[in-house]
Amino acid sequence: MRLTTGELVERATELVAEAFLAGETRVLGITGPPGAGKSTLAAALLGGLGPGTAVVVGMDGFHLSNAVLEARGSRDRKGAIDTFDDAGYAALIGRLADRRPGEPPVYAPEFRREIEEPIAAGTVVASEPLVITEGNYLLAPGGAWPAARARMAEVWYLDLPDAERLRRLVARHRVFGKPLPDAEAWANGTDQHNAELIATTRDAADLIVEWV
Repeated sequence: MRLTTGELVERATELVAEAFLAGETRVLGITGPPGAGKSTLAAALLGGLGPGTAVVVGMDGFHLSNAVLEARGSRDRKGAIDTFDDAGYAALIGRLADRRPGEPPVYAPEFRREIEEPIAAGTVVASEPLVITEGNYLLAPGGAWPAARARMAEVWYLDLPDAERLRRLVARHRVFGKPLPDAEAWANGTDQHNAELIATTRDAADLIVEWV
């Protein structure tokens, strides 16, 4: 479905209203393949909803560290579904979904692309009624991913034509230090393998978004 930022903010506002009425926290998931614009959409929703209304908690904060990946021999596959702490992510999403107004803050990890590592307690979830979580594997059927998805009010799948998505991926890899040949190899290799897996989860989404 082709939707504008304003229309998506309006839909997210409905979740905020539900949370206020119930005295609960709602979790909105945004998923899709690498380079589809998940974090950009999450930031746009955050800006449209206004201060104190929502907070973004990324799945990427649950990347396994480079040291752990190297010890497992999977550093060159970083970003694949088995290079995340899915159980840790599911536990955090459950904790956030169970939060009630006035309870102490929850601290969530975040991923820093400039160092390619997760940082503990990088995000503070205070009293916001809506938690926006974005990541590749929110609709994956195996491991602990379904437990996380079960605590989300909605999950949106962000769609983008492959040519544009790959262009964005290459540009992003270059911004964070990869030479052009390495950026293209990663986007068309590891990233594309992950994208093909994620595409199989598309039909499980509550909303498939072509963001315009």
